[in-house]
Amino acid sequence: MYRLGVTREFVAQHRLVGGDFGRENGWHSHHYRLEAVFEGEALDRHGFLVDIDRVGESLDGLIDRYRDRTLNDLPEFEGLNPSLEHFARILAERLAQSVDDPRIAGVRVVLWEDDAAWASWERPAR
Repeated sequence: MYRLGVTREFVAQHRLVGGDFGRENGWHSHHYRLEAVFEGEALDRHGFLVDIDRVGESLDGLIDRYRDRTLNDLPEFEGLNPSLEHFARILAERLAQSVDDPRIAGVRVVLWEDDAAWASWERPAR
């Protein structure tokens, strides 16, 4: 299985809800690092699993939605605690939707909220 990964960094804000999470219940920022990984068994005629530039454009468009925003205010987080886990799933689902290539068997997002904590979510691209 081939894997291709691309990373991006961005800042977004949130406040945790639905429990006593101490200071995390207050509005605060995270410097997120997103690692997107695409998987597949076949390469194209150029030896690529997926075009890195195309992946970068998709990631940039996706991240622009969240950069410098408060996650709690976005419709995809309505009724959800904007946890790292939920955010990783939302990003992976949206990224997988943007991939229209039969060679891509799966998409995984690893989302770091600081140097010590991350969450991931993966799904088949189709």
